[in-house]
Amino acid sequence: MWFIFSLLSAFFLALTDAFSKKALITENTPFIAWVRYTYAVPFLLLTVPFIEFPKIDSTFILTCILLVPLEITAILLYVEAIKISPLSMTLPFLSFTPVFLIMTSYLILGELPDKSGFAGILLVASGAYLLNIHTIRYGILEPLRAIRRERGSLLMIVVAFIFSITSNLGKIAIQHTNPLFFSVFYITLLSIALLPIMLFKNYRRQSEFNNRIKLSNLFKGKNFFIIGICYAIMVISHFKAVILIEVPYMISVKRTSLLFGIIFGAIFFKETNIKEKLIGGIIMITGLVLISVF
Repeated sequence: MWFIFSLLSAFFLALTDAFSKKALITENTPFIAWVRYTYAVPFLLLTVPFIEFPKIDSTFILTCILLVPLEITAILLYVEAIKISPLSMTLPFLSFTPVFLIMTSYLILGELPDKSGFAGILLVASGAYLLNIHTIRYGILEPLRAIRRERGSLLMIVVAFIFSITSNLGKIAIQHTNPLFFSVFYITLLSIALLPIMLFKNYRRQSEFNNRIKLSNLFKGKNFFIIGICYAIMVISHFKAVILIEVPYMISVKRTSLLFGIIFGAIFFKETNIKEKLIGGIIMITGLVLISVF
């Protein structure tokens, strides 16, 4: 069951990204970032009867204070990345998160990875190189230069680094509460925290925006509801899997979202060179498994 929940989490995360990219054709980044959380909240609240409410301690509060600005920065960069670049050239770079975790562990704790960890880093890097292997006719370093030229790829690498920090902080928060409570509380908190940023970004076209966020119009946003449902299912599946199995195993399966993302990019947005990107994505996931599991 943990495998099924992890795979569901991966599928619905990629679907959230696909529908978010579609919405970004007419909407700006802060608004869609806010939509991802806000439209998920009503569906997450359906789980409230099943939540065991914990006693909130100071460690949990401090952790959330540290988490929120990092998470908001990450989601704004994340949404901007999928807006300006193909899904197949952004989502695979989330695989760099465990690579950054190894680096931060070395800098902070002096811990070096074992042979499988080094092999995993090499595979993740090789997979990233293969994402642009079609450019190699212009030079052996051209696939790397192509990553540098793709701004969305660079933004997603920054997101992966931030996630390497928030994943540790999120684990602390869960240890001081429980997974289901934290998922509902945290997504709601992020929705509230993003609200002033979203409103500030849209104040210049206030009359048009005010009409769009009227309650009646919000309920007409079918695409927004699809984003919310997909994101809610992703969150619930994620934390259900975390309860059933160790986090490294769950994350290794969840990162198949990058493969779903590449496929959705081809289906919905006619992205090109999909075969080489799928090969690169599979190699990156293999490296992630070596880093996370062995």
